[in-house]
Formats: sequence, structure tokens, C-alpha cells
Amino acid sequence: MRRTRYGIALSAACAALVLAGCGGGSSSFVAKQESRADGAAAPAAAPSPAADRPAPQARTVAGQAGKTIPTEVQPTPEDRQIVYTASMTVRAAQVTAAAQQAKQIVTAAGGYLAREEADSSGDSEDSALLEFKVPPARYAEVLGRLGKDLGRQLSLNQNTQDVTLQVADVDSRLKTAQRSLESLRALLKKAGTMRQVLEVEREIAAREADLESLQAQQKELARQVAMATLTLNLVGPVTQVDDPADEPPGFLSGLKTGWAALVTSAKVFVTVFGAVLPWLVALGVPVTTLVVLVRRRRERRRPDRPAGPAAPERAADAPGPEAPEPQ
Repeated sequence: MRRTRYGIALSAACAALVLAGCGGGSSSFVAKQESRADGAAAPAAAPSPAADRPAPQARTVAGQAGKTIPTEVQPTPEDRQIVYTASMTVRAAQVTAAAQQAKQIVTAAGGYLAREEADSSGDSEDSALLEFKVPPARYAEVLGRLGKDLGRQLSLNQNTQDVTLQVADVDSRLKTAQRSLESLRALLKKAGTMRQVLEVEREIAAREADLESLQAQQKELARQVAMATLTLNLVGPVTQVDDPADEPPGFLSGLKTGWAALVTSAKVFVTVFGAVLPWLVALGVPVTTLVVLVRRRRERRRPDRPAGPAAPERAADAPGPEAPEPQ
């Protein structure tokens, strides 16, 4: 008898799903199930601990009847989720030695090296790009040591982002998705027909994809909050560093940019010409030889033409029309 009732209830729910759409219908069905569960669990909720606390004492301000100021109210500290990022450029006498010292400083602070790029153009023109992950508690200390111990600090850019609300939103959505998925899996066990099973399974697959996306966002936010990101750019004593603040404004800036573009274009042209020149020499000699041989062959095949003075004599010797005989 109970199976018959469950079958009738599931059939009615599936009919509503077909009319209102598979996703929306199953979601509304799940919402009804969750609302029933929440209504049943509401009376059993434990009383708030704030109700058992004594009310804070208050004192009346002299001369202001009816106005009181609480004396024992203390602000509740909130656990903020902060993402720290920084980018620093340091000019060092020896880039390789400075890079090793930077790694030792970060490792001693509990951090690690995430990425490294080095360019060994010479002792005075070397450069290196290091990306470190540093614990937020040691972030300021490591930043100060890298700017003082490695060489002369040229630039420093810092960025702080508060992602507390974003973390709370992702956590809340993740819990809701998990509860919704559990309700769908419980509903799948009660499905009586193949059509009902397919509809519920389709909704479960969609909810699982959303759950995986939320879990990935949660892990990424946790990784960013757990470790600060510090990018260190080490340059040699004579390595040129482009600083936008040192560029002249207006006409001089445009003139400098145009001259740099002209020099770059000339370098590219010379490089391309140098790369093509050996091919031109290698192909030009046989092509030139072939052209000369073809011309000579054509000249040999041409018939010999008579000289200029011989033409009138040949014309004079030629027989003309016979004159009429005198009668």
C-alpha cells in the first residue's frame, strides 16, 4: 500500500517536472523536501547562548534622563580573509648570489619558491625573476629583508584584497549544494519508474558539476589566503630597468617612443637581410649563369642578316620588267 502511495506521489511530481522543465521542476520538488525537513528540525533547535548571558550593565548620563551608555559592550573580533601580493625590483651586484640569498630568507620564514626565470647575459647584465609564497604572518618581515639585504631597492608595488565576503559566500553555496545533492540521492532511492530515475539522475549530475566548481573556488581562495605572493625581480649593475615614472611627458615621450620603434625596425631589417643574404648569393650565381647560357644559345640560332651596303646592289641586279620593242 505504501509503495502505491509513493508511486502516485512520484508520478505527480514527474508530471510537474515535464510541464515546468526538468531542472526547475526537480529543484522545486527538492525545495519542498528541504522545507519539510527544516520545519521538522526547527522545534528541536537549541536556544541561543546569548539568551543565557546577563544583560550588560548600563549607566545613566548625568543631566540626560532616559539616555544610557553601555559600559561592558566589547567589539567582537572578526577573522578577516586577506590576500597579499607584492612586486619588488632590486639591483644587486651579483644576481646569482642575490637569488640564492633570497631563497634562503624565504625558506627560513616558512615560504617556498613557486617560479624562477633567469637570464645570464653577463656578470653585470644578469637578471632573474623569482616568485615566492610567504606566510602572511612573516610577509612584512620578508619584504623588508629582501629590500635591504640583497642590494638597492628600485621599486615596490603592494596590493591587499579582502576576500572575506567571497569566502563566506562560496562556503554557504557549497553547503547548500551538498544538502541539495543528498536530498536528490535520497529521492533517487524512492523512484519507481525508469523515467523518474533518469530525471533525478540528470539533476544529480548537474548538481555534482556545480559542487565541483564551488569546491575548486574554495580551494583557490584558501590557497591565496594561506600564502602571500611575492614577485622579486633582480637586475645587474648595468641592466636597464624601464620605470614609467621616469619617462618624459608629452612630445618628448612620443619622440622617445618613435625613436625606439625606428631603432627596433632597423634592427629587424638588418637581421632579416643578414639571414637572406647567404641564400641570395647561393641562388644568384647559378641563376645568372643559366641566364647567360640561354642568351648565347638564342644568338647562335638566329640567321645571318645581310650587311647594309649590299642591299642596294642586290636590288640593282634584280631583273626588272621588260621594255616594249620599238615598232
